[in-house]
Amino acid sequence: MELARKLEILADAAKYDASCASSAAPKRDSRGRTGLGASTGAGICHSFTPDGRCVSLLKILLTNFCQYDCLYCVNRRSSNVPRARFRPAEVVDLTLDFYRRNYIDGLFLSSGIIRSSDYTMESLVEVARSLREDHHFRGYIHLKTIPDADPQLITLAGQYADRLSVNIELPTDAGLNRLAPEKSGHTIKRAMGVIRLAQEQAQQEKRPKVPAGQSTQMIVGADAADDRNILQTAQTLYGAYKLKRVYYSAFSPIPDSSSALPAQPPPLLREHRLYQADFLLRSYGFRAEELFQNTGDLPLDIDPKLSWALSNRDIFPVDLNRAPERLIARVPGIGIRNAKRLVELRQMRAIRYQDLIRLRCSIRTLQPFVVVQDYRPGLAEAASDTLRRMLSSNPQQLSLL
Repeated sequence: MELARKLEILADAAKYDASCASSAAPKRDSRGRTGLGASTGAGICHSFTPDGRCVSLLKILLTNFCQYDCLYCVNRRSSNVPRARFRPAEVVDLTLDFYRRNYIDGLFLSSGIIRSSDYTMESLVEVARSLREDHHFRGYIHLKTIPDADPQLITLAGQYADRLSVNIELPTDAGLNRLAPEKSGHTIKRAMGVIRLAQEQAQQEKRPKVPAGQSTQMIVGADAADDRNILQTAQTLYGAYKLKRVYYSAFSPIPDSSSALPAQPPPLLREHRLYQADFLLRSYGFRAEELFQNTGDLPLDIDPKLSWALSNRDIFPVDLNRAPERLIARVPGIGIRNAKRLVELRQMRAIRYQDLIRLRCSIRTLQPFVVVQDYRPGLAEAASDTLRRMLSSNPQQLSLL
């Protein structure tokens, strides 16, 4: 098969892996497949490094042949899709060629499972090894690890890659057993533990090259798990394995899908709300349990932070001239950076309403929840349902001054 055709097939096959996908991506759907270069396909994607830089990555599979038959996967062994396979040397050459043309800053490489987990993992590692050692490639490398592979291979992969992914696939063991019975949640978590242990050992020994950090992905809407299940699983993974990120991928239609899968995909807005809630867990100190009241799903009409505030009206309004920084950061419309700036500002003088405008806080959102020297909300006692309707509707309907 010609290299261009392989690239077309294996770039398209990689588009469902959200572990490095840019936000606001087009809807993913394998019914009516698109070719290389189309905005709905893959090939080159965007990711963000820990220091905030946006990098372009060649995003491909080593092969989309797979011995597993996961019902939600377009590349499952029973799927009637075009198949292709790269040799490791071909991936190396493609990466170097794209990099020299300034198309990419690095590589995201995953694979279906062929022959055995160890054989597949060895091939992935060989690509990264060759790039690093044979060609002195210093670009970004993200490898998707194979959970069943020998732990030594997974550890070795971390020596070459900047990031490793071990996909948890589904938020509950029950969902995994029903839709991917050949996979084991225990095995997946064991691989995560191998990566974490290698990192800790390298840090303790003060090695110059610390093994790569790790991320994972959960499919949303393929099983019966609600948002509470999903975020509680993410919270556990962050704590137990020190993951850098948990990515959420809304289940999307696949050809010849099983009757065990839902007839319709979940709204993409649900995926967006999960990312917002995940950010609250990682950066704001929220616990997953705080974000839910009478339902197991996040509201779609308002963001999770506003939903939490409306459910905890006894805390508000917050006096920005007195409240601790941690609480100020929880006010809807005020982020972590502005919370820090407000605390620094009040050490010099009292905070006034114009200061919030100057800091470009979300004034419409924060109005019902704050008190400053020259402002107190006129609807501080309004019912939460009333505020919710106002804050999720026409801005002109909100008049709190």
